[in-house]
Amino acid sequence: MNTMQLEGNWQKMKGAAREQWGKLTDDDIERIVGKRDKLIGAVKERYGITQQEAEREVNEWSTQYEQ
Repeated sequence: MNTMQLEGNWQKMKGAAREQWGKLTDDDIERIVGKRDKLIGAVKERYGITQQEAEREVNEWSTQYEQ
């Protein structure tokens, strides 16, 4: 899923993101506003993982929403 698709579908996807990454706060979700880099950064910060691990998780998660 490219950045534009993530941004355009964020209202639908933010619940799924919260479900996937339970440590993300409501503020995190609102701050992300569908921006892939912000989602990766929030996952990295909340879970204490590397940038590469966060990117991999977000990429794997977002593939289920590709059309």
